[in-house]
Amino acid sequence: MKPILIVIAGGSASGKTTVVNKIHSVLGDDDLVVIAHDDYYLDQSFMDREERRKTNYDHPSSLENDLLVEHLKKLLNNESIDKPIYDFVEQTRKKETERIDPKPVIILEGILALEDSRIRDLASLKVFVNCDDDLRFIRRLERDIKERGRSLEMVVNQYLSTVRPMHHLFVRPTIRYADIIIPNDYQHNVATNILIRSLKTLIKENKESK
Repeated sequence: MKPILIVIAGGSASGKTTVVNKIHSVLGDDDLVVIAHDDYYLDQSFMDREERRKTNYDHPSSLENDLLVEHLKKLLNNESIDKPIYDFVEQTRKKETERIDPKPVIILEGILALEDSRIRDLASLKVFVNCDDDLRFIRRLERDIKERGRSLEMVVNQYLSTVRPMHHLFVRPTIRYADIIIPNDYQHNVATNILIRSLKTLIKENKESK
């Protein structure tokens, strides 16, 4: 059976991971593998820490989509891949990779996951998780300080200089490509349940078409 690709995009801290986790809790490990677009940030190990901090991580050029497209095609062809792993604290890739085996459903999740037409063309279902800018900033502030070793000043400066302008330039416009839009300001259960039902239908049709 050929796997199906689901692409989930949306602004930084919009709740994409929450939606993915809900899907995972229903489908389980046997039927689902999740790939973070963030892991395909370009290797910056040749730069010092100060240079890495200046990178615009919200611009499409910061991502190695050529490698990602190659890997997605392999997974959709039932081939395993060795996926890079991105270290958010060091702001570059780790030396080790992660072996990913194909599953019936492959989810690609990331802020710019719908920006590249090559990725959209591979997707069976495209999703955009929508959320108010102020709420996304608050969530991002809490996450980056607790989990990624950032200071308050660093988070605010990055948000104002790149995150917010790039969101409106590159991320938000991709909502027009979405088959399903999930509002995630407060409640997302109804839309997420619709997405899960759509996924189950796709899996069933895929199995029956063998």
